[in-house]
Amino acid sequence: METRLELDVLIYPDEVRVATPEDLREWELETASQVSIPTVRLFVALYPYNPAAMSPNPDTAAEELPFVPGQIIKVFGDKDPDGFYHGESGGLSGYVPSNMVAEIPVDDEYLKHVLMQQGFLPVDHAGMSLTPDLSDTGSVHEDVIVRRMVALFDYDPWENSPNMDSEAELSFRSGDIIYVLGDMDEDGFYYGDLHGGRGLVPSNFLQPLPWK
Repeated sequence: METRLELDVLIYPDEVRVATPEDLREWELETASQVSIPTVRLFVALYPYNPAAMSPNPDTAAEELPFVPGQIIKVFGDKDPDGFYHGESGGLSGYVPSNMVAEIPVDDEYLKHVLMQQGFLPVDHAGMSLTPDLSDTGSVHEDVIVRRMVALFDYDPWENSPNMDSEAELSFRSGDIIYVLGDMDEDGFYYGDLHGGRGLVPSNFLQPLPWK
């Protein structure tokens, strides 16, 4: 009876030798460290998406993720050549059209967890408009930079404010979209606009959002 013995060998420029268990463990660790781990990012849906009715790829619509405006989606890696991300939300996973979502620029893992637990962010006008109503421009100088931010936590000035003049501050809830006017003051507060009401808002309760 013919017996075959299989061995792992290491080939070097000046020698060939049988690999030891230690060699194999080092090789496995080195290989594992080189495996690309997809970057996880958070996106918010800007518009409703029903793949069965709206997908540009009817044959693969079942592989796409349905969503509604404001829904937070966890995205893995970059978009593919067709302009789709791969993401998951609400216990489902699938492809996500990149032109119907916006990235939430948050790197802190705890904040990512908070937002995923929350599940939704409010989107102005059912997702059809993400621009602020700043029609009262008389009090806003034309050179003032307007930035769009999301509230990460609830804030009640009467309970949370460190300032005596808390009546000058805005109250808000986690997920509210606040439009910040100008730069942060020396106390760490912005001047913001929320649903037409204006006041001071603490910078450490907010996270910047991109414009779309």
